[in-house]
Amino acid sequence: MATVLSVSGSPSASSRTNRLLRHLDRRLTAQGHEVIPLDVRTVPAEALLGADFKHPAIVEVTELFERADGIVVGTPVYKASYSGVLKALLDLLPQYALLGKTVLPLATGGSTAHVLAIDYALRPVLSSMGAAHIVQGWFTLDKDITVQEDGSLTVAPAATEALTQIVDQFSTALGRRPVLAAAG
Repeated sequence: MATVLSVSGSPSASSRTNRLLRHLDRRLTAQGHEVIPLDVRTVPAEALLGADFKHPAIVEVTELFERADGIVVGTPVYKASYSGVLKALLDLLPQYALLGKTVLPLATGGSTAHVLAIDYALRPVLSSMGAAHIVQGWFTLDKDITVQEDGSLTVAPAATEALTQIVDQFSTALGRRPVLAAAG
């Protein structure tokens, strides 16, 4: 099947966004995809904030994007937009880092007032980076994601149903990925 890069744009290791992505990664893996998790918060701050394109961590992340057939991008919503740490990473990637890729945008937040952050903030950036196909994204309310004492995740039934459909659509879209001719 396909190689999927699952990018968590949360600055917190214990965030609902991060945990939700890793939960969805298991579904993609069960569908036969190779999933590579990437937590942007683990990229050295000096590389991100210093715009060090040649930093080994940035070079490695760029290679992960090149290798992937599909990208899942998850972010908490802050101030009606995606996270700053995700923005810093996207700014350091090549202009067309998503060329030919199928992309699934996901967001979490505390209020439905932020539900359009995917379409009005994140989707235009992903599109400008050359994504071949950006599937329907999904916004999950924080209240619908519960982290149990053992670290496991429970997602409200309605949100689970929607996320299952969205992830399955993404998986199907990966199978229909267009083949790009090599330049030159």
